[in-house]
Amino acid sequence: MKKVVHAACPHDCPDACGVLITIQDGKATKIQGDPAHPVTRGFLCAKVAKYLDRVYSPDRVLYPLRRIAPKGPNAKGNAFQRISWDQALTEITERFRTISAEFGSEAILPYSYGGTLGVLNGSSMDHRFFHRLGASQLARTICSEAGEAGIRSVIGAKLGTEPEQFRHSRYIIAWGANIHGNNVHLWPFIVEARRQGAKLVVIDPYRTRTAACADWHLPINPGTDVALAMGMMHVIIYENLYDKDYVERHTVGFDQLRERVRSYTPEYTANITGIAAGDIARLAREYATTRPAVIRVNYGVQRSENGGMATRAITMLPCITGSWKQVGGGLQLSLSGSFGLNRGALQRADLMVQALGRPARTVNMVELGSALNSLQDPPIQALFVYSSNPAAVCPHHDEVVRGLLRPDLFTVVHEQFLTDTTDYADIVLPATTFFEHKDLQASYGHYYLQVSHQAMEPLGECRSNVELFRDLAQYMGFDEPCFRESVDDMIDLALDSSNPWLQGIDRQRLEAEGHVRLEFPRSANDDTSARFGPFLPFAEGEFATPGGQALLYNEDLAEHGLDPVVEFRAPSESRHTRQAKEFPLEFLARKADNFLNTTFCNQTEIQEMEEVGVLEMSAPDAQARGIAEGAQVRIFNRRGDLRLKAKIDGRVQPGVVSARLHWAKLSAGGRNINVLTSEKLTDLGNSATFYSVLVEVELAQPVS
Repeated sequence: MKKVVHAACPHDCPDACGVLITIQDGKATKIQGDPAHPVTRGFLCAKVAKYLDRVYSPDRVLYPLRRIAPKGPNAKGNAFQRISWDQALTEITERFRTISAEFGSEAILPYSYGGTLGVLNGSSMDHRFFHRLGASQLARTICSEAGEAGIRSVIGAKLGTEPEQFRHSRYIIAWGANIHGNNVHLWPFIVEARRQGAKLVVIDPYRTRTAACADWHLPINPGTDVALAMGMMHVIIYENLYDKDYVERHTVGFDQLRERVRSYTPEYTANITGIAAGDIARLAREYATTRPAVIRVNYGVQRSENGGMATRAITMLPCITGSWKQVGGGLQLSLSGSFGLNRGALQRADLMVQALGRPARTVNMVELGSALNSLQDPPIQALFVYSSNPAAVCPHHDEVVRGLLRPDLFTVVHEQFLTDTTDYADIVLPATTFFEHKDLQASYGHYYLQVSHQAMEPLGECRSNVELFRDLAQYMGFDEPCFRESVDDMIDLALDSSNPWLQGIDRQRLEAEGHVRLEFPRSANDDTSARFGPFLPFAEGEFATPGGQALLYNEDLAEHGLDPVVEFRAPSESRHTRQAKEFPLEFLARKADNFLNTTFCNQTEIQEMEEVGVLEMSAPDAQARGIAEGAQVRIFNRRGDLRLKAKIDGRVQPGVVSARLHWAKLSAGGRNINVLTSEKLTDLGNSATFYSVLVEVELAQPVS
């Protein structure tokens, strides 16, 4: 009556941990890391280590619910009544038919993101359903697309240095990457490297956990990463520290790059970045001359208006130094481009053309507030939210809430808990945790594919995303065979790919082994006897670009109004712009280390790991405003305001303030930091600009 089940953590983290779940008499009694996993190696982050408390929380949504009170977090009494699944599915599909008949099917908008990164529960049956329905498409760009567009503009794909190789590095740059906080399984490899003499440098405007542990922390002005990378390239190129042979054989546009960075001397760059000219020159020289050198760049650098160009510029660095050639060299942003699963067959975009005769319109998820409140044709009449919490995570919070409060908007939310977004839902549907369904799990932080087995029966009447959208298709009368495929059928379909790195990997092997490394070709210079040699994707060039070369000059960028080489444009909300006269402080709307966006915000044991409701300030900025430690302050701009408690702890430099994301209804006044952020999009990828925000801070007046 006791068994141990192999699973994989699907939460929005690069690590995708191998997990072992102990089941006793049908109940999960223990969760632990899988010690056999070569990257995650038997330990879990502090959040997932407490996952049993999440699964068995008394606050879990276990049954379908219908709203019986006005929308909003302040509704008095019980806002919902329990209904059956048949009632819920019937009501949803009847409303969809009515809306489609009156406004057209594009008046229905799905909204999902990284609540699960499981291949099936993240994007398979749900996409099929909304494609067949003819609903509006969602541009899922809020987090990573700017950075991914930037790296693709140079090397053509989301590939990079595998985490195991960091132990061989001798110079490690964590650029906008809080490894110790949100990529914890990379940390032991860095510790191993440092024991062998490696140096860890952190470039971040905030003194993160990782920065506190580093050999050298360079606090950079928010949104100026492009300029720093250009300044480094100036030193590397004009001091002849670049790899001439690698550049000549494997890159295009070096002469244009040389000319483009000519003016970015350390002195000029220092005025932009806030980093001393001597430090910029030292950083460039150490990086270019210490081998192997690797950069772990994360999505923090791309949450400014020039976020795509920032990632592009940083990606150029290993291309001119040739560090891709060495084990422990190169760069890592996302490795997800390696898996090449057959997502087209899982998502079935052809069903959309079948429904509409054309592709449906696309709504950018960053602009949800505007989309819900605008007079677009057709207006959005139904919102279906799953694997996301837009009432907390979307920018311009007040505008999002205004749209969600519309009495004519029919909103369905598939969730595990009553989140900020369920406060505005008409129907709430109970969702499974990863303990309660089977899935296929890729990763964006390592090269191992896993099957995550179902460990236990769903609690209450919870259903997975796959099961939910299969049922909705049945209630809508969609009779295509794809809506009857089982989970195993879809795993087989996903693995049926032309990607050569998937050769020899099938469901049966994954089920037997738990995790399987992609089948990379062995490098020509690999003389090890290990079963798996190090993967050096660009040691001999062979970039995933049309000509196989790194594009230091990319003419496609000109189509976006951008410099085809690289350029720095100061964000429209920065301390050097006209708006700074009214709002002189740059605001970092940070994610908390332990909440994983807003997934774990409501769990008491996780809340104890975070200090919430504080505004971190520098001592000079606090003194100039008469603000003392612990004082209640008002932070504001033209979009909104928020009351927080001042914390003067040296984690931010003068001119910068910071606060952390939390559920709105668990925050003071029922509002969170996104009342201050805007819907302005990044230069590439149309992502959110959470770090291009200007504010002012003052002592709060007593609440009357």
